[in-house]
Amino acid sequence: MTTVFKFGGASIKDADAIRHLTPLIEAHEERPLVVVVSAMGKTTNKLEALLAAARDEGRRDDYRECLEALQAEHHQAIESLFDDSQDSPVERVDALFDELDAQHSKHRRDAYAKHYDQTVCYGELISTTIVAAWLNHSGIATNWHDARELVRTDACHQAANLDWAATAETVRERLADSERVILTQGFIGGTAEGASTTLGREGSDFSAAIFAHCLDAQQVVIWKDVPGLFNADPRRFDNAVQLERISYGEATELAWHGAKVIHPKTLGPLQEKSIPLMVRSFETPEAAPSVIDAERRYDADVASCILRENQVWLEVRPRDFSFMDEPRQHDILGHLVEAGLHANLVDSGAMRLAFCLDDKPERLAPMIEALERDYSVRREDALTLLTVRHPHQGMMDALVADRETLVERRNDTTAQRLFHSRDCPETWHIPD
Repeated sequence: MTTVFKFGGASIKDADAIRHLTPLIEAHEERPLVVVVSAMGKTTNKLEALLAAARDEGRRDDYRECLEALQAEHHQAIESLFDDSQDSPVERVDALFDELDAQHSKHRRDAYAKHYDQTVCYGELISTTIVAAWLNHSGIATNWHDARELVRTDACHQAANLDWAATAETVRERLADSERVILTQGFIGGTAEGASTTLGREGSDFSAAIFAHCLDAQQVVIWKDVPGLFNADPRRFDNAVQLERISYGEATELAWHGAKVIHPKTLGPLQEKSIPLMVRSFETPEAAPSVIDAERRYDADVASCILRENQVWLEVRPRDFSFMDEPRQHDILGHLVEAGLHANLVDSGAMRLAFCLDDKPERLAPMIEALERDYSVRREDALTLLTVRHPHQGMMDALVADRETLVERRNDTTAQRLFHSRDCPETWHIPD
């Protein structure tokens, strides 16, 4: 049966990291093996900076400098991996950079989202071209596939919606029963008309789930630079511990509330076909993984803490002091949908609807301007939202002691507090 591996940017950030893929893939002898790969390191961020320069007529020199620097980084990895070998993919990679340059010229006057998708996708196309060449050079028979021809989507750029029927048909036709490693890209797809699309930032996990679902895979393995899933960010919580096993539902809750390890859309396709997901460390592959499957009995064993920083609190009230009835709520939340914003916390009263949002100025500013035509809007910035799943008695109070709580929400499984970021410590400790 098929296994799907997914490697993120950190696992292929440079030549040494790419070399490290070889033993991980060699150790898995069963075929078919689908390997989904992201862009190298911080390439997507650099492509976004390149995009900004391309769209600014006055920054043509900056654009050219950024493009050449990014190409030089990939050349450095190629030279380190292949020396002067005839297996070097340098000509193919240079051709992709030429395509990228041409796409910027073609689309820089298009809507930002469309321009974004036609250009940022090259990060994955270039990285997988290098990785495929390296695996073949290392003696691992590998076929490279363009995910834009496999993952069929609509034209909702930067957040494309999947055409599951068309995708499943194409994936099964082209990828099933291969005796070679199948290498393809995460994060990207394509429309029936041939336009490139993306599935949302960090969408490579979702890509792995798409391929697993379509191929009825026996498992998905996400390889990361951490041993597995943790109950809190180890960089911020000094006593974070690994979650050995949680359910699809619990992992979805954690992702929804802002945990960064798994993309929120990943779990649904796997749960539908009971495909387990394992998170393993590419640095210590022998370590026990975190497992996500249908078993729910371990979900509440360990409390999980999630921090969302750079938050904005908006309170929206009718100008005529009337009730915040259902039609008004529908109207206000419709503005969120149009802006592409997710409410991390929602609170309501007789004459107000309030929500906590990530601070995304390019989306927030026009939404607030639209709301202020009909409502009174109060805004507060520089806030931090703490979410705790399965807190024990008194745990939340201990975590936020001596901090002014602006908003509090709680149900039987989740507690949330919003407070000023200036009151947020650099290092947290989860109470026993």
